[in-house]
Amino acid sequence: MNLKDINAVGNLLSKPQQIVIVPHKNADGDAIGSTLALWHYLKNMGQQVHIIAPNDYPKFLKWMPGHEQILNFEKENSQAKALIEQATLIFTLDFNHLGRIGQMESALQESQATFVMIDHHQAPSDYAQYMYSDVTMSSTCEMIYNFIEFLGDDDKITPEMAICMYTGIMTDTGSFKYSSTTSRTHKVVAALIDKGAENTRAHNLVYDTNTPSRLHLLGCALKNLVILEEYHTAYISLSQDELETYNYQKGDTEGFVNYGLTLHGIYFAVIFIENREEGIVKISFRSEGEFSVNEFARNHFNGGGHTNASGGRSDTSLQETIAYFVSLLKEYKAELNP
Repeated sequence: MNLKDINAVGNLLSKPQQIVIVPHKNADGDAIGSTLALWHYLKNMGQQVHIIAPNDYPKFLKWMPGHEQILNFEKENSQAKALIEQATLIFTLDFNHLGRIGQMESALQESQATFVMIDHHQAPSDYAQYMYSDVTMSSTCEMIYNFIEFLGDDDKITPEMAICMYTGIMTDTGSFKYSSTTSRTHKVVAALIDKGAENTRAHNLVYDTNTPSRLHLLGCALKNLVILEEYHTAYISLSQDELETYNYQKGDTEGFVNYGLTLHGIYFAVIFIENREEGIVKISFRSEGEFSVNEFARNHFNGGGHTNASGGRSDTSLQETIAYFVSLLKEYKAELNP
């Protein structure tokens, strides 16, 4: 965010605003952590502010301070639409294209509010008047810390804000193991702990929440693991029937895709998850090294994200999607050989 934009947003926040904060659909720890941290910050400034999530999000995130204030656009549609219509300022966090918010897209497109985007994904669209976009950042939560610091208010970070930001950084960096974790990330995390983020508590509440059904689902996913040694690739698939057999709950497959990368010699890992209700196959891509799953997802699966972590979707059947994916690997054989 350049100095001109910082000053402009600061001037907007120096006056009373009707503010809405929006994370992406199927929000993860970074999306929920960043929106809640910003919500606390703006609320403490005296602003009228609401968070509207496009849909529900995983139960293991429903402990962060303020989470009960998040409106679900799908379930609280009338109230959410009224707040969007009344908004003078809308922050969109952890996404950079309105296509990432599902049914909310038309409501935001019709809004006359000023938009501020804060995001770390590649290829941002241009819907926001003010944009803080940086693909080198570990997480949007790290960017929220920077944003508050830019405005000269880092001394106003409360323990509630700190643990929300800490949780988002922790989840989006894979507990600080991904290459996007920089020395600056660790400095921000250290500052958040000093400001009251209970790091052990955050880790326990996010990661130590297994249920028997989730562990059985993980066993099913690992049983379905396919290794393509020629392409240094591994993929997992889960059908709708398998999800239902193990009583799937939103968020249960979080992290499953990473198991492929724990195998020696595997640099590209994928999970395919059938969603019969939406008529699609949801896909998560992970890689190690320089192979860009962002470009792969954008080129072939209507998706995108980061160089080493991305998502996509397919409108064909699970079997057809996997067959198409495998057929593509021949084009990338050279890139997948280190």
